[in-house]
Amino acid sequence: MKCLYCDEVIVPVVSWSTLFSREVKKVLCERCEGALVRTEGDCCVRCSRPLGELSEEFRRGELCYDCVRWEEDQEWRGVLERNVSLYVYNDLLKEVIGRYKFRGDYVLAKIFSYEVGKLVKTLTADLLVPIPLSEERLYERGFNQAEAIIVESGLSPSLVLKRTHTEKQSKKTREDRIHLKDVFQFTGEVDVVNRRVLLVDDIYTTGSTLMHGAKLLKQNGALSVSSITIARG
Repeated sequence: MKCLYCDEVIVPVVSWSTLFSREVKKVLCERCEGALVRTEGDCCVRCSRPLGELSEEFRRGELCYDCVRWEEDQEWRGVLERNVSLYVYNDLLKEVIGRYKFRGDYVLAKIFSYEVGKLVKTLTADLLVPIPLSEERLYERGFNQAEAIIVESGLSPSLVLKRTHTEKQSKKTREDRIHLKDVFQFTGEVDVVNRRVLLVDDIYTTGSTLMHGAKLLKQNGALSVSSITIARG
């Protein structure tokens, strides 16, 4: 078996515990796996942003300043209960996600599938909703990266959101992203009334994409909306 990222041969570690237990199949070599940094320790309890690197002026207790601003805005307060990100968006993860998203390397979804599946089991959710791509982006990439991660995790995605805003959000400021109108449409494919929804995306940056999705789901009757992402940018 070769590492899905660097093609290095993965040497299995054999021990008494691996002989008598069902070992998870490794898809990354030890070096690449070790370069992924988990969002653990001193992180924002609402968005998973590492707080250790922030000065006191950019945090308030267990919250980062971005989350404080979201919660101080009456329009957005309580819309997204919490985001949980698996990893810090470091150089290795940036390259992995870039290959996965923009070069159509679908197999890289397997890098995250086990951890996503394990994380979902610890959260309370009735529906898993991937953040959708515009038709143009879907055509360019060939697949929706968020939906693929759900499927590769052995779970079922609920396609209840459709993207209507097609401009790249990475080119916009935080304020521009917040004030976009009609980013998504609700498809009505699945009833969300009184359901606990878990949004799934690849990266949490400003949180605006997830907030817009959560707001629309709440408007259509969702009991609560949280999210999981691979990376916290």
